[in-house]
Amino acid sequence: MNNAQRDGLLLAGSAVLGMAVMNSPLAQGAHHLLALPLQVGVGDWVLAKPLELWINDFLMAIFFLLVGVEIKHEWQHGALATPQARVLPLGAAVGGMAVPALIFVAINWGQPPNLAGWAIPAATDIAFAIGLMALAAPGMRGPLLAFLTAVAVIDDLGAIIVIALFYTDQLSKGMLGFAAVGVGALFVLSSLRVQRIWPYVAVGLFLWVCVLKSGVHATLAGVVMGLFLPASQDGNSPAEKLDHVLKPWVSWLILPLFGLVNAGVPLGGASWDMLVQPVTLGVAAGLLLGKPVGILLGTWVASRVGGGLPEGMRMRDYVPVACFCGIGFTMALFIATLAFPPGSAAADAAKMGVLLGTLCAFALGTLVARLGGANPSPVR
Repeated sequence: MNNAQRDGLLLAGSAVLGMAVMNSPLAQGAHHLLALPLQVGVGDWVLAKPLELWINDFLMAIFFLLVGVEIKHEWQHGALATPQARVLPLGAAVGGMAVPALIFVAINWGQPPNLAGWAIPAATDIAFAIGLMALAAPGMRGPLLAFLTAVAVIDDLGAIIVIALFYTDQLSKGMLGFAAVGVGALFVLSSLRVQRIWPYVAVGLFLWVCVLKSGVHATLAGVVMGLFLPASQDGNSPAEKLDHVLKPWVSWLILPLFGLVNAGVPLGGASWDMLVQPVTLGVAAGLLLGKPVGILLGTWVASRVGGGLPEGMRMRDYVPVACFCGIGFTMALFIATLAFPPGSAAADAAKMGVLLGTLCAFALGTLVARLGGANPSPVR
């Protein structure tokens, strides 16, 4: 079993465990544990947050730091390194975000409070999608894996922009000013090619606190830090070193813990009505139908604009990948925590939609990959 398959199973297991805990006698104890206040501070300066927010705001900032590093790596040295290579996945990612969002809005149009969740089905979980695709279609061709990676990276960047623009609290201009100082310090460190990691970590922690207090979601500090870390291909740059240190913690602890905490939907009072709620249907349909339709449409348009598909590839080769992109899990659940109040009926419906949409997208992608052949022969 490779790393991608292992990560996929671990995330799936955390979701199942989260559902089991929240529908067992342990549920009340779990709620009390997540509400436990934890604080850090020096002198009169104290930062106090419930355990759940430390997981969703601080630990997930570390995950987003790696997302920033991955975006920078793919843009400089990977599947997005040239303008020509960016056209196809960019078109696919734009279509893959727009169509699910439109489906959600169409289903929830008559209920304005629900429209806050429009971005939930627009998100693809890069780690989960690649991991589950590796399990279901281990013979998938290399160019398709690179395409999925590129689409998911651009999708993550789009999700970050959406969070920054649409999911912020009331902004504090003073703290945004301090955050700007932190960004300036990262720019100076990066421009001077400082190779020690601790200056970036120190500035990153300062930036995280400032962003947290500014009203912008604190995880964006992790992305900014990741984008400013100097990177190279020799494995000795701060970006590669930090990625090497943090990736096992993110894969084995942070993402499973996030899934465990946020995937649990109480089913005690669940009924057929919950499954047909507009939020549930909008999220599930957006992931299951909107993602593949949008990605294939965007890929087709981009291929016409950018000079066609890569040699040996056909549009039908992209169908299973487009289906697997409906696996939203981590990013979709994360946006759901921002869109709706925790514990609300809309939040539970959104989580249910994410789980249903992800499960069905995995089943559809597996079926299409097996029927079409996971490793189709190149066109001659």
